[in-house]
Amino acid sequence: MSALSAAEQVLREAGKALDYREISRLAIERGYWQSKGKTPWATVGAQLYSDINKRGAASRFIQSGPETFALNPAPASASTAPASRQGKKPQGKKLSFTAAAEKLLREHPGKAPVHYRDLTREALERDLLDTEGKTPEATMYAQILTEVRRYRARGEQPRFHTSKGGFISLTAWQGTGLAFDIEQHNRTIRTKLLQRLKTLHAKAFEELIGELLARIGFEEIEVTSYTKDGGIDVRGTLLVGDVIRTRMAVQAKKWKHNIQSDAVQKLRGSLSVHEQGLIITTSDFSKKSKEEASRPSATPVALMNGDQLVALLIEHQLLVTRESHDILLLPDTLTRP
Repeated sequence: MSALSAAEQVLREAGKALDYREISRLAIERGYWQSKGKTPWATVGAQLYSDINKRGAASRFIQSGPETFALNPAPASASTAPASRQGKKPQGKKLSFTAAAEKLLREHPGKAPVHYRDLTREALERDLLDTEGKTPEATMYAQILTEVRRYRARGEQPRFHTSKGGFISLTAWQGTGLAFDIEQHNRTIRTKLLQRLKTLHAKAFEELIGELLARIGFEEIEVTSYTKDGGIDVRGTLLVGDVIRTRMAVQAKKWKHNIQSDAVQKLRGSLSVHEQGLIITTSDFSKKSKEEASRPSATPVALMNGDQLVALLIEHQLLVTRESHDILLLPDTLTRP
């Protein structure tokens, strides 16, 4: 049986509404359904929610209360369901692995951690992923862990909270506590750092950009001018793994308003042969400037806004420092000798 068929059988035998955890327990105990995942109750709950959301009145189930489900006494016939749902597997919107994980966790009842294998299996069942890899579970877990490390390195709160054994939850579920307090403090620091960048003298700002480029892997760096706005401010070569060398011309703009497309065009016109462009600003970019930067058949121009600049400064500890403290914790149970 599928999880939903097993849930229907359990509810039919019970003759009343049940909590999704109880539905899962009874389905497994009675041999109606088996799950290789470590959070079978979460899978059952998510599939019940999903079936009701997708099929509406045609669903076999109704939600009768918080986290409680019952059989739909009069489900609509299949002929009344939308044509796209008749005789055709619904096609889900394709998402990245991390976006799919976040979507599924937000839909899971009870805010309980879910194992990454269960997240992957459900994402594949709902056609959320476009992958041809043979180990999607490993890809899911690796991408979540990579994102968590990257966010923490930049002093930002990750979307995900990872627990021992491969369980994943959303950091937003924490709500309060030490991690929440640290994030509130770091958010204030990020805001103050961006404000401080906007008060730097043009020369100091361009020198800071040169130092940052050195930290992230640029070589042969030359700060070319100390003007507020025009021309190329920094030139350098981005070196990746001692193999890939990309010559870059960088323009540093300490602006309050958004960068427009003409600034992108101006930088592109100043590039030398085999050179690519990069604009770094304390503000942001207009929609048209983003379109111009990625225009097909034109020399690429990369864009870095104020938030991205702050994240890199924090990651490489420029203008900020990190402090760590030892925290003492007691185990849930104490064992006597």
